[in-house]
Amino acid sequence: MVIDAHSGAMGGSKSQEFMVRTPAGEDQIVSCEKCSYAANMEKASSKLSPVEALKPEGDGQPAEVHTPGQKTIEDVAQFLGVSPKQMIKALAMMTTEEDAKTGKTRARAVVLLMRGDHQMNEAKLSTAVAGKEVRPMQEDEIRELFQAPAGYLGPLGIEWAKDEKDPGKAILLVDKALEGRVNLIGGANKEGYHVRNLTPGKTFHPTAYVDLRSVTAGEDCPNCGASLRIDTAVEIGHIFKLGYKYSESMGARVLDHNGKEVAPIMGSYGIGIERILTAAVEQSNDENGFWLPPSIAPFEVVVVATNSKDEAIGRASEDIARQLEAAGFDVLLDDRDERPGVKFKDADLVGIPFRVNVGKKVTEDTVEVVRRSTLQREDVKISAITEYFQGLRPATR
Repeated sequence: MVIDAHSGAMGGSKSQEFMVRTPAGEDQIVSCEKCSYAANMEKASSKLSPVEALKPEGDGQPAEVHTPGQKTIEDVAQFLGVSPKQMIKALAMMTTEEDAKTGKTRARAVVLLMRGDHQMNEAKLSTAVAGKEVRPMQEDEIRELFQAPAGYLGPLGIEWAKDEKDPGKAILLVDKALEGRVNLIGGANKEGYHVRNLTPGKTFHPTAYVDLRSVTAGEDCPNCGASLRIDTAVEIGHIFKLGYKYSESMGARVLDHNGKEVAPIMGSYGIGIERILTAAVEQSNDENGFWLPPSIAPFEVVVVATNSKDEAIGRASEDIARQLEAAGFDVLLDDRDERPGVKFKDADLVGIPFRVNVGKKVTEDTVEVVRRSTLQREDVKISAITEYFQGLRPATR
């Protein structure tokens, strides 16, 4: 699966990851079964269902409501008889930045507003603040900015920065899910109180609207509207479009078709060999071992002589191995002096896709072919063994 991803430390303008779903994966990916949409959690978006707006209270201006002891979104929503979707969640953060005049670093408040039932995505926040380090505000910092304790924080009564270049002013980043919403409920910056009739862009003015939330399973695909799914996955490859970022900084030049010096467009292409093997094993295994696709298996076929001391069986095993090798197959001949069960068990353990059991039926020009993935068994004529495997190749390669 190819997914959209953030460009990360490489600094590229576009990035795509090649992912394989597996419970043992280290990443989470969002995808749609109906269309081709796929992205990691750091990049994923969704189409939200409309939320019924609350009716304005009184004259429609912000109105305080007493909420004694109610601090969490869930508690306040239950107390007021509304949905968390109709509320604003405030997250108070601090970042450090360099003062353009003095060159010294200084702390700066960054406040995030999100829909009450949504969770903030740290990677998206990092993108929103251009990779600056961000930490939660401490209690004294919260009281200094909001003049209120945590649990009652909101956007009113604070002069927010109109843009990030406004020195000394706190930055207010509002999640895009709140853009266009009206008559929301949020903290009143007053202990024991919240406030109704909050409308972004009217009763308070964000520094910017940005995508901050994590997508959840079941939300609508942004492309086709079908339900999204979330899975753990392992990354097996990554492509970065670097553009001219490094070729310009390094002064790299090449000649174009006219013989003119130009800066080349650069890209970075990586593949995880070990990760591909790990993903294949995680996806295809049972209590007896695992199996690999023929395209990456060290051998496509293992020919097992069930009785190496039997001359007819030994001769037939060698002949089958030679035929298949001549046809371009990677073949392993197991002619060890071991019991058949030991050989079968070893073949299952090392992931070879097909096993040819050469036994007493050689006198009938017949061997048994076992598919490792399904353990399906099938009798095949020795004289037609090459054609049999060639017939399987289009479906297995």
